[in-house]
Amino acid sequence: MGFFDKIKEGLARTRKNMTAQLSGMIASFTGANEEFFEELEETLILADVGVETAMKAVEKLREVTKQEGYTKGEDIKAALTDILTELIDLDGTLKMNTKPSVILVIGVNGVGKTTTIGKIAMMLTEQGKKVLLCAGDTFRAAAAEQLTVWAERSGSEIVRHAEGSDPAAVVFDGICAAKARGTDVIICDTAGRLHNKSNLMNELNKISRVIDRELPGADRETLLVLDATTGQNGLIQAKQFKESAGITGIVLTKLDGTAKGGIVFAIADQLQIPVKYVGVGEQAGDLLPFNPREFVEALLR
Repeated sequence: MGFFDKIKEGLARTRKNMTAQLSGMIASFTGANEEFFEELEETLILADVGVETAMKAVEKLREVTKQEGYTKGEDIKAALTDILTELIDLDGTLKMNTKPSVILVIGVNGVGKTTTIGKIAMMLTEQGKKVLLCAGDTFRAAAAEQLTVWAERSGSEIVRHAEGSDPAAVVFDGICAAKARGTDVIICDTAGRLHNKSNLMNELNKISRVIDRELPGADRETLLVLDATTGQNGLIQAKQFKESAGITGIVLTKLDGTAKGGIVFAIADQLQIPVKYVGVGEQAGDLLPFNPREFVEALLR
């Protein structure tokens, strides 16, 4: 099953919530009228596209419809597909040209962070890369054990310390091991929660300083894992982490469990952060590199 089919299946709840309404509106479209555009805007907002992004998309559609004189539903659908794709069409490729490269994975507890790391590790080892996992979440009970299971599953190596250890020290040891072993990619897990936000951000900054010092010039991705079922709360999380942690990409998990899949548009458009992976199921192969056009086409199909 390819990206399109998996995404279409994974977006079933969002499509049920959004596409049925859109299909009826588009099918009955005979020309530009304000009622159509207002109803479209409301439908997009209800799918968690976000007020600002929905207004922007509808305004663009309003302009192109009047400019081109569209009177057919198929023209409106094609134009809407192009507009929505453009909103989220940011560079989603992982930058990993150095050896080693680093992927720092951040996010609050419960979003599927450790599982996401395991799935990315599996993807990279299948591409022939030598991967090392750093169990940098030393504050959550069993986090290192969970990551160890994924290391075994994916054929990756792992560096871990005792629970409660200094996360930056784990990352330092992981970098030393990666240099000695000729590792291609280091993937670092991080804490999802400390007793307050500033402590969490200070911990992430400390880890970043260790990476900068030990691997100057190395390619680094900082991926924020978000749970799609949280909708607009995910957007708030992304804004907070963007300010503090220099996010280079988003991994959106549990897309198959929500009717609010439109959050992809709000995040990419409002924050200008590319969505790099989406999770549409529990299996390792259900974490997919994000394809903007196929995502939109699956949503509107």
